[in-house]
Amino acid sequence: MTMARDIIESARQTARLRPAGGAPPKPAQQPAGPFEVAAEAQKPTVRDALVTGLLVIYPAFAAVAAILAGLFLTGAGGV
Repeated sequence: MTMARDIIESARQTARLRPAGGAPPKPAQQPAGPFEVAAEAQKPTVRDALVTGLLVIYPAFAAVAAILAGLFLTGAGGV
């Protein structure tokens, strides 16, 4: 079990900083995971455009339909 004394003693070590003019560390070379975009991603296709359009347009139409249904059910549609 780690005690507070161990943490304090380990904090006495000095941090080693790299020089400002040095090269930055290289990122890890790993394949992209299931939720990451691969580096060699393909160009967007028509299918991608249709799916994006549905994701944007469908909620807008659903909101308008819900408002119209609410007005109709409250009787405000006859005005």
